[in-house]
Amino acid sequence: MSQTTDREDSVALPRRNRFGVLFAAVWMVFLGGPLIEGWNLRDELRGWTGILATVAFSALYLYTFATTQQRRRMTMTRPTIREAALALAALTALAAVMIVSVGPTGLAAAPYLAVTAVTLLPTVAGGILALVFAASVEIVSLSSGWGNYSGLSLGVCAAAFATWGIMSLISRNFAILHEREEQEQRAIMEERTRMARDLHDILGHSLTVITIKAELANRLLDVDIERARNELDDLERLSRDALADVRSAVEGFRGISLPVEIARAREALRAAGIEDDVPSSTDMVPTRLRELFAWTIREGVTNVVRHSGATHCRITVDENSASVVDDGRGAESTSSGNGLIGLRERAGASGARVIITHPQPQGFALQVVEQETE
Repeated sequence: MSQTTDREDSVALPRRNRFGVLFAAVWMVFLGGPLIEGWNLRDELRGWTGILATVAFSALYLYTFATTQQRRRMTMTRPTIREAALALAALTALAAVMIVSVGPTGLAAAPYLAVTAVTLLPTVAGGILALVFAASVEIVSLSSGWGNYSGLSLGVCAAAFATWGIMSLISRNFAILHEREEQEQRAIMEERTRMARDLHDILGHSLTVITIKAELANRLLDVDIERARNELDDLERLSRDALADVRSAVEGFRGISLPVEIARAREALRAAGIEDDVPSSTDMVPTRLRELFAWTIREGVTNVVRHSGATHCRITVDENSASVVDDGRGAESTSSGNGLIGLRERAGASGARVIITHPQPQGFALQVVEQETE
């Protein structure tokens, strides 16, 4: 499942990155002025120089934007100061070539420089550099006699501010996304640990008993064939039960396993500070009763942990009964909740019945007994 998720993420990230680059590319339309001016001056060297500088500026800007967004998405970090300085220096040099080649229309590169500064640098440094670019527009336009470009200067500041707001929102979204991915990974690891623990609890004892019975049956073949046959019958039953328990553990909530419920009951009682006395083996329980007894233990231990206030809990299982006994507030534990109603229905369907008693003044006992053998 994790491999599938990784593949889906690896496909989704480039797709989102392509959409981001496409969004940025739409705004490159405002560099059409320098291109048109360069084409008008195509009979001169500076015309082609302006066209090439504009194209190179656009390509470098989009590349910087794309790599920065992907880096933030993957690692939640900005480019290093050295990387940011190199990118800004290259873009500034190309912008200067545009201005020298095609005149005042080359000033259209200023907002892109401000956006790049806010994108690559920390907030304060990016804001200061954006103001520098805005002031540079005024200085260059006035010193060159091109007139008043205060509107463009304000556009540089507005673009920088808007980019800062968008980048802040994107950063928060990325942080939430990474946190969710980390939580999913933790949940996967916890589920794997749980399954490994459950499988160990199921198979550890079962395989030991199966091995011992197989060895015993092998020795009895030449001594007592009838007893050997009985041992082989038990061996087959134990193997089938172990297989069913493993399937239930793997399927999670789609099934319920008696050894797993005993293991979980032990953990739940210990986590609640309740002394536990649980069986180490369930091999004597016939297959037809294993699921019913698992539900009995789940319901009984749930009530003990939630309502009893007990200090000790004893769980027992045998060929025809299962019980959960605690020393808590017996009178407060006899409520007929949905859990007990459901347990009575399951017991009735399996030919068993639920018995609730108070073995001691402050105790409570939940027992399920097969009626045919009671």
